[in-house]
Amino acid sequence: MKVKVLRQQAPGSEPYWETFLYDGPAENSVAGVLDHINYNDDITDIDGRPTGRIGWECSCLQGVCGACAMVINGRPALACETFVRDLKGDTVEIRPLRKFPVVRDLIVDRSAIHESLKETNVFIGEYRPSDDSDHGHQYGAAKCLKCGLCLEVCPNYTGGRTFYGAVFANDCYLAASRNRENESGMLKVYGEHFAKSCSKSLACMDVCPMKIETLASIAKLNRKL
Repeated sequence: MKVKVLRQQAPGSEPYWETFLYDGPAENSVAGVLDHINYNDDITDIDGRPTGRIGWECSCLQGVCGACAMVINGRPALACETFVRDLKGDTVEIRPLRKFPVVRDLIVDRSAIHESLKETNVFIGEYRPSDDSDHGHQYGAAKCLKCGLCLEVCPNYTGGRTFYGAVFANDCYLAASRNRENESGMLKVYGEHFAKSCSKSLACMDVCPMKIETLASIAKLNRKL
């Protein structure tokens, strides 16, 4: 199988495609494929030309950290949860997430996600839920990995300039529902940085590796707003 990787040596440098040959098992994940290519000290491309190791991130390799988020055959996904046996054709195309600055190869800077939360003071604070809190949905929304896949497919998200995306909406819901004293502040920033700009494409729910019901978070906040 051929593995095409969109590479970039440093921020601002010119990206280029490089193709490798993978002859490992089909049961391997894309993360395993990248690890397989990077295993040897002397790495060559498909034409035998020497090259360097592919830069990519991972941590748990079990789908619970979100570090290995990338675009695989045109679809944003976690590399550790995408398996060779499920990919069509004899070529897999891998590129970094496009909504974030590239650090190197498949490594991107997702700090904009956290900076938006810091800027708007979206945090739970002292846990003071009301008796009618929707604990089931809170638990689901709290599973967010901050991987950025939802922002990658969002037609309204452009680098977090004013619209902060689904990850922000879920955190606003959590902050508002777990600390009632802070609810009005959360509703204000939610309205400014999400509600007035979301076009409800719901692509965010399609790619979410944790299957978070973001639409429910949006609906609950919109009713209060």
